[in-house]
Amino acid sequence: MITQLTPNLPPSSPPASQADVTLPHVLLVVDQFGKTLGGGERIVLKLAAKLPAYGYRVSILTFAVHPQSPLLQAPAPCPVYSLPLQRTYDLTAIRGAFALRRFLKQQNIRIVQTFFESSDIWAGFFTKTLSSASLIWSRRDMGILRTGKHHAAYRLMAGLPDKVFTVSELVRQYTIDTDHVAPSKVQTIYNGLDLADFNPAAQTHRPTAQWVIATVGNIRHIKGNDILIRAAALVIARYPNVTFQITGEVLEPAYMESLDQLIHKLNLTGRILFTGGCNDLPTLLANVDLFVLPSRSEGFSNAIIEAMAAALPVVATDVGGNAEAVQHGTTGLIVPPQNPEALATAILTLLDNPPLAREMGTAGRQLVLEKFTTEAMMRQTTNIYATLLHPQP
Repeated sequence: MITQLTPNLPPSSPPASQADVTLPHVLLVVDQFGKTLGGGERIVLKLAAKLPAYGYRVSILTFAVHPQSPLLQAPAPCPVYSLPLQRTYDLTAIRGAFALRRFLKQQNIRIVQTFFESSDIWAGFFTKTLSSASLIWSRRDMGILRTGKHHAAYRLMAGLPDKVFTVSELVRQYTIDTDHVAPSKVQTIYNGLDLADFNPAAQTHRPTAQWVIATVGNIRHIKGNDILIRAAALVIARYPNVTFQITGEVLEPAYMESLDQLIHKLNLTGRILFTGGCNDLPTLLANVDLFVLPSRSEGFSNAIIEAMAAALPVVATDVGGNAEAVQHGTTGLIVPPQNPEALATAILTLLDNPPLAREMGTAGRQLVLEKFTTEAMMRQTTNIYATLLHPQP
């Protein structure tokens, strides 16, 4: 029932059959790989690519893969396996549980790290009840995709994971308060990135009146694109040549239609540009002057630290871990969510004061160097792996 997808390992990587089987084997379980990869899926692939350098063998297991997923279009960093599941409580799911047990034993999996609800609850439950592997949940949001059944299951299984990784301190507190997981088990590990990928020297410098203001994220209601458009109308009233750029795949077509209608209603045609998905974010950010994240909810935004790495000042809403990355008044400005007027005021503050904007951009890049690097993320992750593999008395 578990099948291996085309490994597609890079030419420099050994085939799975030649991998060092003496290394502790980590299985990363993710609900699905869609047509467009979100931040969670990208972190899974980054972990898979980096862990071998830290002395771990890695595999990925997923329940669904879109035929056009980027996972299938480029070399995968490790073997990827598929366990097709439509539901987590039918006969197929029970059969899948025993297939998972056989797989964990055959592959000598020592640690299972899960991402998102079905992986946490279904794969997590059977990992702990049918194997001796350690279990780590990875919590990336404030429960925005949960149903009532999810909430109940998380509370019932609060004692199940050996560790829970959260992407921000606010998500950590939510996990403790809402899911009732013991605080000693919950560890914040911020997403990390490679600073060398972002070159502020390549940025285009324009007069303030011609700035490009951008946001990046798949287009859906939770990302607050309508709030940004309403704020843009207020900004453009003072700076008519400023352009707003929205980059991301359309995940909610009805919401996208409402955005088009709003742009027409506010006479912003040609001032708000939708650029679709992006495969080269560093180049995109090199042609941007100010980054805005108008989300209604977040766990921790990769886009924010990517913008900071590009030395861009950031205006973000006070949700999730945004204020843990954007230091208000130092690396950017934090505003209340769902408040176009406050968002516009913050943007105008930086348009009116370009030296302040540049100082914030420089400070943001320095903060990424100190706190949000791939090396910091991997060091914290593998240190906890080691404690699970070699527990102290």
